Amino acid sequence: MAIEQANPPTERTRVHRHPERGVYERATADAILDEALFCHLGWIDANGAPRIVPTIHVRLGDTLYVHGSNASRTLRAAREDVSEVCVCVTLLDGLVLARSAFNHSMNYRSVVVYGRAREVTDPVEKWDAQRALVDHVVPGRSAEARMPDQRELDQTTIMAIPLDEVSAKIRTGPPKDDERDLDLGVWAGVLPLTQEPGAPVPSPDLAPGIDVPGYVRRYARPREVD
Repeated sequence: MAIEQANPPTERTRVHRHPERGVYERATADAILDEALFCHLGWIDANGAPRIVPTIHVRLGDTLYVHGSNASRTLRAAREDVSEVCVCVTLLDGLVLARSAFNHSMNYRSVVVYGRAREVTDPVEKWDAQRALVDHVVPGRSAEARMPDQRELDQTTIMAIPLDEVSAKIRTGPPKDDERDLDLGVWAGVLPLTQEPGAPVPSPDLAPGIDVPGYVRRYARPREVD
């Protein structure tokens, strides 16, 4: 895909390692966030200790929502003593096999988000975010599944981060071998990797006569067009 050249929204979002891979076009970052199924949320807690937790996320316009349980000690710390957080998602597209071990790499698309997190407490916003989180994982699921009741919502933490400081980093293409290695009798190229769903496996306690929904049979992640 073509890498857009633009200015980073802030200096801390600037890509320094391989700056030619940096992408500051929001549409590209949004597409990666929308395709990725989970993220890693990190911050420095009130005691100065680094913390990071994997969780699910969803983007609604210019806001990123991340989900967790009130029982999570890590999310509880984030809710109580965090202002600035960092969120990272990565999609792996292929293994890049060079002739030399040093030049092996991976083709990937990643996004880093910096921002001031806030706990979502407004009931309407929290409900909308919860429904969007379900549909982010399986589009169409919220229309069929029983959505959380108030007791379940009270056990859920949802954090909101504005998408004001966002950058993407992308690697595509073949290996970049040193000229001295081009004549080595070693295969070089890219092994593409994709995330493909398998055949649906029904729950053992599923009642007879309930068919696999179409959105499950046709499941696919949204994919940015190259």
